[in-house]
Order: sequence, then C-alpha cells, then structure tokens
Amino acid sequence: MTDAAAEMDSIYRVQRHIYDASRKFYLLGRDGLLDSLDPPPGGTVLEIGCGTGRNLILASDRYPAALFYGIDVSAVMLETASASVEKAGLTHCIRFAQADARKLDTEAAFGIAEFDRVFVSYALSMIPPWREALEQAYGAVKPGGSLHIVDFGEQRRLPGVFRAGLRAWLKRFSVEPRAELEAEVLKLADAHGARATFARPFRDYACSAVIRKPASVMQPAFMQ
Repeated sequence: MTDAAAEMDSIYRVQRHIYDASRKFYLLGRDGLLDSLDPPPGGTVLEIGCGTGRNLILASDRYPAALFYGIDVSAVMLETASASVEKAGLTHCIRFAQADARKLDTEAAFGIAEFDRVFVSYALSMIPPWREALEQAYGAVKPGGSLHIVDFGEQRRLPGVFRAGLRAWLKRFSVEPRAELEAEVLKLADAHGARATFARPFRDYACSAVIRKPASVMQPAFMQ
C-alpha cells in the first residue's frame, strides 16, 4: 500500500459510512457536473477519485446507455462503492479499481486507455501533486472527448470569517483548495490545442472547468 492510500484509508475508514449524508451539504456543483457529461450512446465515462461511488451511480441513472469506471486510491472507499453499486444492481455498467491518480494506468485497470468523458469531483484538492493528476486525467480523454472538474474555489466573494473557518475545517481532512487551478487548466488546454472553460459558481465557493480535447491532433506547420 502506498503512503497516499494509507492516509486516505485512515481518514475515511469511519467517515465513509456517513460521507454521502454529510458531504451533500457542502460539495456543491457535483450534480451540475454530471448533467454536463452527456456521453455518447455506448460511451465510456471515468471518474478519478470516485470515493463511495455516489457520482457514478447517479450518472448511470442519467445515462443508462453508457459504461462507467471509477478509480480511487483508498481501498476502504472502494469497498463502500462496490457494496453500493451491487445494492443498486449496477454491476453490469459500473466497475472500480484501486489506482493512484498521479500514475494513472487505466489500460491495466480496465483494459481501456481512453474514455469519452473523464471527470474529477472534489479530488484535486486532496492530491498533493495535483498538477500531475490533472495532466494524467486529460491524457485519459479520447480525441473529441472532454475532461470535467469541480472542486473548492477560493471563496474570495464570501465573508472572511466563513472562509477562514472552512479552510481550517478542510485542512483536518487534508483538503486544500488549489488557487492556481484556473491557470493550470488554461495552460494545459493551450498546450494541447484544446478548448477550456472555467467558472466560479456559488460566489467562488466552488470552481468548475471543462477541457474539450480536439478530435484530431494538429500537426506542426513544418510537418504538413
């Protein structure tokens, strides 16, 4: 077990049992992300940092013609996710694997190298080398597909006392909002000729991004 896996297991060994009931009050924007996925019929969708499987179960209800995959570094979270998917009768369309977002190998995990949609929901703020995880997530997107992100924002338009209290509470769970996320998203998109959008809903409580990968790779002018 890696250090990251051990840390997440220690945080969520007990928390996983109340995670979905408690997090619905402050992990804002997750359902909006699911609404934006719109995978093609028979398409593939990957969630990085799938946790309890909550998002994938809801997504499968929205898009019953798609196939869903989730990875998480925490074995205990995946235990809960697998149990929830089995209870919902969705084992035919949702699969899980333990994997590190920093060194993503979906070919080894699922036999699939690229997906029509990839999404990351409130996970980049928990991954110390989050830039590497962002690059790995984009690399798992098929040409013509898209990467969708939602996470904590900077809360700059909210009262300072609220912001300070939230930051202190999040720190207890090794969560740190990424102030440079917008710049890194735009930088990544520009480097690959992709289109990116970035928003700060709920008065910057949260942030959301979509990077759309080109359908084909553009050749440099000197190679044309």
